[in-house]
Amino acid sequence: MAGKLRYFQTRNGSYYARMSVPNLLRPIVGKDELTKALGPDRRAAERALAGVVAGFQTQIMEAGRQHAERQGAPVPLAPFPLTNSQIARKHYEMRLEQDAEARNHGTAYSSVGIDDSYVAQLRMGIAGNLTDRELAELVVHQMNFFLRAGNTDAQFGSPAWRALAMSLCQAEYEALERVAERDDGNFSGIPSNPLIASSEPVSPQVAPLSIIKLFDDFVASRRVIGKGREIEHRWRPVINDLRKFLKHDDVNKITKKNLLDWRNAKLHTLSPKTVSDVYLAAVRAMLNWAHANDLIKENPSEKVTQEVPKKVRNREKGFTEEEAIIILKAAISHRPKDTGNPRTTESPHTTATINWVPLICAFTGARPSEITQARAEDFRREEGYYVLRISPEAGTVKTGMYRDVPLHNQLVELGLMRFVAGKSGPLFHANHPGKDASRAAKVMSGKLAGWLQAQQLIPKGVQPNYGWRHRFKTLTNELEITVRVADAIQGHPGKTAADNYGDINLKTRWNAIQKLPWIRLD
Repeated sequence: MAGKLRYFQTRNGSYYARMSVPNLLRPIVGKDELTKALGPDRRAAERALAGVVAGFQTQIMEAGRQHAERQGAPVPLAPFPLTNSQIARKHYEMRLEQDAEARNHGTAYSSVGIDDSYVAQLRMGIAGNLTDRELAELVVHQMNFFLRAGNTDAQFGSPAWRALAMSLCQAEYEALERVAERDDGNFSGIPSNPLIASSEPVSPQVAPLSIIKLFDDFVASRRVIGKGREIEHRWRPVINDLRKFLKHDDVNKITKKNLLDWRNAKLHTLSPKTVSDVYLAAVRAMLNWAHANDLIKENPSEKVTQEVPKKVRNREKGFTEEEAIIILKAAISHRPKDTGNPRTTESPHTTATINWVPLICAFTGARPSEITQARAEDFRREEGYYVLRISPEAGTVKTGMYRDVPLHNQLVELGLMRFVAGKSGPLFHANHPGKDASRAAKVMSGKLAGWLQAQQLIPKGVQPNYGWRHRFKTLTNELEITVRVADAIQGHPGKTAADNYGDINLKTRWNAIQKLPWIRLD
């Protein structure tokens, strides 16, 4: 089945060519996109598409030259390169299109003969019997067309230029043979010259598409719908790593082999899981989006995967009761060392994070970064319960939805609300206006994980940021708290459509939280 034509659109029964103008070039071109009507006949529109797209590309290429000159950068040459055979084939086809159009508009066209001296000159050009200047006079218009279209950067007098000029002579001569046949009523002729006959038809060339620009557009598309809040920081280094490996910034030049080679190179320094779940996942998501939005014709990452060894697990994923007690005792008793130097002394926010975040996670099953982004105003008393609102307004929530989590009585007994009282803004990271709060919260979450590792408090096989979430789910199962209630407290999405009906109210959540046993910390 033929693929979808690029730059080809249908509107109200008519066909159009459309090409987006790169952001940097829009001030020069004066438009966000180039469009041209191709008429209501699909076959005629498809035949005209290649020429119109070539014109668009020439206009964008010229704008690129102007932009490069203004920036003092090297002027790009031949951004849409074609081989001599492809150029000859393209000229041959364009020449016959012109012939067909002339026959449709003139009654005397077929009676006009072909100039014998012109044919003789072409034969001499094909044989290599003309000087460079004589060749230039013979094919100057054709040569300039392909130079402007960015299909070649051959300079006058060079061997490459001369070879191309001779190829154009062959294409012109072959086209004149078809014209002579048509004058006699024979429209079935096909090219016999191997230079043209063996060349694949030239499809509309693809304008360069910046990898980093595509990533920026992809991130923006996620943000519009409230998703992808973390990919900007997590995936941008991955995209830049790919660009560095490829040594170019054009999406349309990426091949499946490029991605396989990049994957294999990453496996020398990274685990298969990281390569699969971070590096390949980032590129695949970006290119899937580009393909779905007709920005690229094919997705080279579609079948590029990395097998991950099956993980061997020798213990449960969450903290045991004994491990939880050891960790929480160490956390609440932690006091910073005064080094005498403000730059090396632990900050009050770091101390507060170590003292309180593990405790809150233990009784809420929340992600540490959801707690390190908490603000004083997120804590309140409602209906007789102390409540923490985990909200996207404070930073990032994976589901994009707020949730109210009642506080366990032991947290209140230990003085959490006294710690919050009288404060405003973020409790566990410095409040810097204009800075990314979610980023700061993740930094503090990372510091907490680092402290736990340094104290050798994390058992092998448990992830510091998920040990409490697994333990919470284990406890709710033991206490026969319904999965839906536990999910509502932890911020897990519903498993079925039915889970979206009805609300798990504050009282139901509070009753569930208070079933959790107190942890022996005395």
